[in-house]
Amino acid sequence: MAKRVLKTSTALFLFATLVTTFVTAFGQSAALAAPATTTGPMALAVGAVVARYSPLLSAYEKRLIAGIFDGNVKVGDKRKLSVVAETVTCKVSNVAIAERSCELTFKKGKRSLKGREANEVYATLASAGIVAEGAAGSMIQNVTKLNCTLDPVVIKDNSGGGADCSFGADQ
Repeated sequence: MAKRVLKTSTALFLFATLVTTFVTAFGQSAALAAPATTTGPMALAVGAVVARYSPLLSAYEKRLIAGIFDGNVKVGDKRKLSVVAETVTCKVSNVAIAERSCELTFKKGKRSLKGREANEVYATLASAGIVAEGAAGSMIQNVTKLNCTLDPVVIKDNSGGGADCSFGADQ
């Protein structure tokens, strides 16, 4: 009888450990997929770096956003600017250390980046708090539903506002 109780106790302990591990592993993934936001200088950086590759923005809008990011805030155009991407996925190899790439997906197409351009997007996402996840020799960042709003009027006021981004950080 004592052996039977011991086996039952061990089985329950192992089952509880398995359930805890499962919930922890998948619970964290669900939490990481939750919508996140960034504001101020990091939002401006993310918006400006992604805007450069967006087929949804006109050449004028791209120049305006690049100028704001360079510190040349002109308020001739008082409209808010939106930078939207369906997904941004970046990989940096921690084995083949010269390999880095990003895939930006927009409603009207995709853009693949390598080298310095990919590194700029990867580093900007990291500075905005997107944590890379390791997988088979690579560090991978994945952002979904990126939506940044830039308001040149507020940015020109130098109050720290005027740039907001929301996104899902799926790992």
